[in-house]
Amino acid sequence: MRRKFSIPVAFVAAACITAGCGSGTDGATNSAQRPEGDTVAISDSDLRDLTVPEEMKIEYAEYTLVKKCMENNGFKFWTGPVASADARRAGRYVIDDIAWAKKYGYGRAFDEAAEKDRRDHPNVRYPNALPRKDRIRYNTALNGDYDDVLRVDLPAGGTIETPREGCWAGARTQLYGDLEAWFKAKKTITSLTPLYVPDILADERMKKTVGAWSHCMKDAGRPFSSPDEIREKRITNTEKMSSEEARAYEAELAVAEATCAVKTNLGKTARRLEREYRSATLKKYRKENSAYQRMGLAALSRARKLASE
Repeated sequence: MRRKFSIPVAFVAAACITAGCGSGTDGATNSAQRPEGDTVAISDSDLRDLTVPEEMKIEYAEYTLVKKCMENNGFKFWTGPVASADARRAGRYVIDDIAWAKKYGYGRAFDEAAEKDRRDHPNVRYPNALPRKDRIRYNTALNGDYDDVLRVDLPAGGTIETPREGCWAGARTQLYGDLEAWFKAKKTITSLTPLYVPDILADERMKKTVGAWSHCMKDAGRPFSSPDEIREKRITNTEKMSSEEARAYEAELAVAEATCAVKTNLGKTARRLEREYRSATLKKYRKENSAYQRMGLAALSRARKLASE
């Protein structure tokens, strides 16, 4: 996928980030259907967000289908990597899990592993070693033609695109049933944060709690005004350090952040306000949210079936 225009930076609270907390429950039943006729019926009363392990299962299934597709096109392909549950917790607005902070800091190890994969993963090295003509065929088989794309206008502005064809598109069609409908629903629902983030940050409950957290950090010898300031400064503060030194520094700082977040309930406040403001925003996108949840649950069912075969 590629973005056509830039998207405002999103505030990331600690829970309920990429989807809402349900939609209509009138008892109706709809189905997500693949072109070949495989249907998965999902009742409105069963609609919900996927858990992280469920999202991971679908991603593994995507890789499995892409691998098969690429092999059918005469190329090698390797499954993974799929980000771990711990890796997906990195990058939140505030850390309030002291054990996680002590072990991972701000997720530098995940960033370094991802960078290594971008250089050394077989799915990178293999196509790079192909003759130019075969490399072009490989990329077209995998990613499709970027002159033939689906486009979605995002709620906060900007446009995002993805090819209609290719093994990735085919895998998602098999799992979600309707690539265009899924892409529109997903990108709409997962791009809502810029619409309500300013309200969260301006909320007096948030300001009061951030202020208490800042005082706690100052008392701990870490004078930061907000978690945002830490995110802004930690890169420059560690740019001349070795990887080991940076990890140690960040772990100590993250533990201080998490300790103060627990003492002041900043994490809980951020989560509560995120749910509150996101729920209000989702009321404007009920149709898209229902479609996103329905197709996600259908994809989970198909992923489970694929894993059992």
